[in-house]
Amino acid sequence: MESVVTFRISPYIALNSRIKPRFRVRLQSLGGDPDLEVLSSDSIAVSAASCSGDWEKNRAPIHGGTGEKEKGGAVIDGVNVRLKSRVERKRVKDVVSKDLEVLWDDGYGNKTVKDYLDGSNEMIKPDGGPPRWFCPVDCGQPLQDSPILLFLPGMDGVGLGLILHHKALGKVFEVQCLHIPVYDRTPFEGLVKFVEETVRLEHASSPNKPIYIVGDSFGGCLALAVAARNPKIDLVVILSNPATSFGRSHLQPILPILEGLPDGLHNALPYLLNLVIGNPLKMAIVDIEYRLPPRLQIEQVARNLIAFLHSFSTVAIIVPKDTLLWKLKLLKSAAAYANSRLHAVKAEVLLLVSGKDYVLPSRDEAQRLKSSLQNCTVRYFKDNGHIMLMEDGINLLTIIKGTSKYRRSRRVDFVSHFLPPSMSEVKRASDEVAGFEDLVPARKLGDWNLKLVSVNVFCSRSKFYSRRKSYLMDTKGLAWLRRSLLLTAGSAVFSTLDDGKIVKGLAGVPNEGPVLLIGYHMLMGNEIYSLVAEFLTQKKIRIRGVAHPDVFSGKFDDPSNEFSLHDWMKVMGAVPVTANNLFKLLSTKSHVLLYPGGTREALHLKGEEYKLFWPDQPEFVRMAARFGATIVPFGTVGEDDIQEQVLDYHDLMKIPIVNDYVRDTIRKATPVRDESKGEVASQEVFMPVVLPKIPGRFYFLFGKPIETKGMKEMLQEKGKANELYLQIKSEVERSIAYLLEKRKEDPYRNIIDRTIYRALHSPSREGAEIQSYFLQEMRPPQQQRPETLQRIIAPFLMWAMAVANLATSGHNHNASVASQRP
Repeated sequence: MESVVTFRISPYIALNSRIKPRFRVRLQSLGGDPDLEVLSSDSIAVSAASCSGDWEKNRAPIHGGTGEKEKGGAVIDGVNVRLKSRVERKRVKDVVSKDLEVLWDDGYGNKTVKDYLDGSNEMIKPDGGPPRWFCPVDCGQPLQDSPILLFLPGMDGVGLGLILHHKALGKVFEVQCLHIPVYDRTPFEGLVKFVEETVRLEHASSPNKPIYIVGDSFGGCLALAVAARNPKIDLVVILSNPATSFGRSHLQPILPILEGLPDGLHNALPYLLNLVIGNPLKMAIVDIEYRLPPRLQIEQVARNLIAFLHSFSTVAIIVPKDTLLWKLKLLKSAAAYANSRLHAVKAEVLLLVSGKDYVLPSRDEAQRLKSSLQNCTVRYFKDNGHIMLMEDGINLLTIIKGTSKYRRSRRVDFVSHFLPPSMSEVKRASDEVAGFEDLVPARKLGDWNLKLVSVNVFCSRSKFYSRRKSYLMDTKGLAWLRRSLLLTAGSAVFSTLDDGKIVKGLAGVPNEGPVLLIGYHMLMGNEIYSLVAEFLTQKKIRIRGVAHPDVFSGKFDDPSNEFSLHDWMKVMGAVPVTANNLFKLLSTKSHVLLYPGGTREALHLKGEEYKLFWPDQPEFVRMAARFGATIVPFGTVGEDDIQEQVLDYHDLMKIPIVNDYVRDTIRKATPVRDESKGEVASQEVFMPVVLPKIPGRFYFLFGKPIETKGMKEMLQEKGKANELYLQIKSEVERSIAYLLEKRKEDPYRNIIDRTIYRALHSPSREGAEIQSYFLQEMRPPQQQRPETLQRIIAPFLMWAMAVANLATSGHNHNASVASQRP
């Protein structure tokens, strides 16, 4: 019989003799002996106290990979190993939760680069040991059936490169980090075999689970090498600025210089490397709360920068001169090894690259790797440096979720594998998504630039790209519009109780699922963010919306490969629109958002505002009745208060070259309703060109809930199902008509009026005022719109905002022109 014993030892073990260490041990029989079982890390406890005491009786030592199963336990190399009883195993299992709560705390922003440097200072003390795995304490206990994630560090080898992400990743992964001691001289192939052994052991113990490998810089080469040598193992490889392009790196010429560099100058090298490797400002603002006043933000950033630069002197200890020379040579061999085996990589690869990586040509390398690897997805972060995983704006778990890479089995399940959005993700989405587009590129047409703008409150970059960049609007000049639109998220939301009474808020929507929300899809889906946000804040309910399959196929991903709206839709819970997914969502008692009008309704033509384009057949009624779901019809208005449609599909088809692009895009799109008839099945739809307005507000009215419990047999009859279907459709139309009429009486419909009123009164009073307008009978004309202070000041405020915008635009234009002068 042959056995393997693997120790996962925390590198902090030798730092404090007063702490009683606990080891994680995995035993696996390779000889097929049934008496020696594969034991999970949760079923073994190791006590280091027995290392200094006498060996107890009834315990057989395991030497050279052999051992015996004993009643009392076993001693492995002098360490007391106690197998947990069934009761203890059950207690551990009970602690493990099966799901995350909505708006859970992912810990993002609680750790900074200073914590990394402080931790590295403790871990670099030489202990003479080999490379090893450790599990950070911050990771905590993962969810049940979570896959394993192996982190392979960069040149530093410390293994704390994910310190900003430990808490979030530790919730949904079994995180293990590789630590390579400073004075370790294991060659690259030795490191490959070490990681490969762990991968194969994990695969043997859980063959149906994927194994995640996150490689940072040098670790990226190591990850690709392991993936190339194990093509039959289900691997998800995540690369952060991989060092496969080291041959074209700026570090190549400094190798001979470093060899002759005096030790005194070497101590200053870390400060120079800091300016090249990362963005100090991005690292310093990780834990900054953006909603603080500017003065407090600046003070906190200054404190972080001072502490960060002071702690960075640790790098001189982490990477001494001889170690740095060894690491650079190791990096050279790693890049050559990985590049020679790219063709053998069968794993699923997610490539994260930076736009300001001054160490490696990462963006060019991303294009090469994408064409060389069989299954590679790229995400580009233009404002980040080489060590992006320690910089602000990068949440690794969010990226994994947004690219649909998180799964617990061989195939992703958008329902059972879904992770609810965290609080930091909701905040980030509100800042990055709920605003106008920044970039408006153009396509050159002869000597003319055809400039198309797709300015949208909640839409990604669905526009034309070209090699030459041109902008229709100044990005800085639109900043105030972006921030203003965030205020429109404070929508006016009403619902209907069972007795027919309309109340403010979502009290009329059932808390318990399954619930099917059926409504009108506004132009370009502008209402989605506000709708999801209202349910999260008021009820802490996650809405699962069904979206077009092309959102998930990657067919129409942003050509710049940036993290886009499609990614955020997946983070917030969107699933592909299929009968199977709807079946799963209703069977799990979810709140499902469904738009029968689909793309045809969201990309309607000019003059078709608030018109429903529903199919003739009742697609969802029978499915809802099968699970006894509650159907809640709702109407929403406000698209005409935030933007004006300038060019629709028919207008675009009249423009040369543009119409070819439109036809090609429609041809590539996946048809969803092949069997449907009428307008809803029309494929003649395309992203319109719109211009922004001074924002108004969105209005939602959820109708009286319709129970389908006990109606399964009755709704099998086509006539009955169609009758209920038409009733739901008429309720949506009635809600839209009601809101269109009632919003005329809203004194706070305009954002200027609303902002002034909020400055003078409390938000609760505003809620009471709008409730009185919407929930009471219409008042006489002279009482509908009183001349209040905000109505008088509004024109002056509009004028001031326009002047400020023009001044800002002019300043930026002059600065841009000045920067282009020779």
